[in-house]
Amino acid sequence: MRAGGLSVAIGLLIATEALAGDPARGRAIVADRQVGLCLLCHSAPIPEERFQGDLAPSLEGVGGRLSAAELRQRLIDPAAVNPKTIMPSYYRSEGLARVAPAFRGKTLLNEQQIDDVVAYLATLK
Repeated sequence: MRAGGLSVAIGLLIATEALAGDPARGRAIVADRQVGLCLLCHSAPIPEERFQGDLAPSLEGVGGRLSAAELRQRLIDPAAVNPKTIMPSYYRSEGLARVAPAFRGKTLLNEQQIDDVVAYLATLK
């Protein structure tokens, strides 16, 4: 199975066996510039966070545009949706290029964190 197919299989597994996501924890991950780093590229309806990004689409309304499964796929393997994306894969650890030695073989977020971020993003309608 090629690397992209593996990530899709992982995404489907996570989608079907999803942990209960907590939107409050997900919001904290999205806002955290050390954990999620989402606001580096995206803007979001988190007014207390200044200096939000404009390199990628706004997260405002994303829960109305994408299903939970689509949101999860974009976190796990965004290149499967857009091969030219600059967004990192938050749950893949294999088949990646330009990975710092400290992060090789590790995911950026764990399963629970992915579910929390998906739960938060799904509230943004």
